[in-house]
Amino acid sequence: MLRVAVVGSGPSGVYTAQALVQQTAVPDVRVHVLDRLPCPYGLVRYGVAPDHEKIKSLQGTLRTVLEHERVTFVGNIAAATPELPARRLLDLYHAVVYCVGAATDRRLGIPGEDLPGSFSATEFVSWYSAHPDADPGGFALGVRSAVVIGVGNVAVDVARILARAAGELLPTDVPQPALDLLSGSTVREVHMVGRRGPSQAKFTTKELRELGGLPQASVSVDPAELSLDPAFLDPSALPTALRRNVEVLRGWAAAPVPSRKRTLHLRFHLRPVELLADAGRVAAVRFERTVPAGAGGVRGTGTYEDIEAQLVLRSVGYRGMPLPGLPFDPARGTVPHTAGRVLREGLPSLGEYVAGWIKRGPTGVIGTNRPCAKETALSLLADADALSRREVAADPLDVLRESGLRPVEWPGWLAIEAAEAALGSSLGRRSVKIADWAGLLGAAAQNWA
Repeated sequence: MLRVAVVGSGPSGVYTAQALVQQTAVPDVRVHVLDRLPCPYGLVRYGVAPDHEKIKSLQGTLRTVLEHERVTFVGNIAAATPELPARRLLDLYHAVVYCVGAATDRRLGIPGEDLPGSFSATEFVSWYSAHPDADPGGFALGVRSAVVIGVGNVAVDVARILARAAGELLPTDVPQPALDLLSGSTVREVHMVGRRGPSQAKFTTKELRELGGLPQASVSVDPAELSLDPAFLDPSALPTALRRNVEVLRGWAAAPVPSRKRTLHLRFHLRPVELLADAGRVAAVRFERTVPAGAGGVRGTGTYEDIEAQLVLRSVGYRGMPLPGLPFDPARGTVPHTAGRVLREGLPSLGEYVAGWIKRGPTGVIGTNRPCAKETALSLLADADALSRREVAADPLDVLRESGLRPVEWPGWLAIEAAEAALGSSLGRRSVKIADWAGLLGAAAQNWA
């Protein structure tokens, strides 16, 4: 029997577990999927917007893997931490695969970034997704204008949630405290701003088009600003996905802006240089106008514009964080590896592997994790003979419990699901997420040994 720990229960972790148990070359592989949270699915649960039900339905696919007879979900275990470091995990398992993603946001590095009212988009996503680490009352939405810095899909998500009427989110699993605050939102202007042109934006066409379908929000774009991008004027040479983005924007630019409750402004060729304060809080963002500089870059023009904002959300990328006891490449924000095998001083470390963003950096979509996970699984399976000779614990979960940890296994997660369904029913809604540690662990506690 080959015992493997997969650290992280998001798509990369679950796809790794799937690749390990579905292969036939090494028939008796047992996988424990460890997660710091008592709930599985990673960013599918805590990163996908609540109004994206089709993407959230991927949980069903991940669930099938986690219910496999040779896969065990083990939540509430903070692996790859000082309390349970890498070397300790190797005492318990023949192999450990780290699928921990990119845990922090990139910063703008400009004055005023830490003013009250300035947040990362991930903090906002965690709040409306009921992540138990989020502050349930952390976002004051009694403001008039919000600025989202960035033009990727996450930026589109947070801009869309700000522009939606709260009633549109009632059928979703958004936590009740967040829904209550969104119901009282006085935001009327949402500005989504990119430093480059529309032909270089990172959002997908599907996400972009959704902004034009919001019943209580209109989309505003400035044709003169868009035309700073030469490819906007003639998009024929662009790749298909980018050309479709430009075509959507061209359509909006040519149409009148309807009068609705909120206006969503899509801005381009503006680079943030400073967050401005009033009475100790963010009050505006100062941008410098940019123009194309070749090879996809831009240069500043020395012309500035201030956009009013009492709420600023930055969405300019993610970055991996060092894991205690593992090597780390600070330039890339990843663990050094070859085909998923962790490298220590340039040599593969038997029993240690990576998959997902901590392996390749924060790139790709959910489906990109499949081939990434398969490559790592194949490397691990190729090492199976050497791995099986390592002496490990007979039952890792017994050792974890004896050390004072309280794993939440699959029955505990099912109890959380039932509690969330009951909460939704009590509120006259569908299943509603429990948004705090005490509530989650309390729901799971009846299944603890």
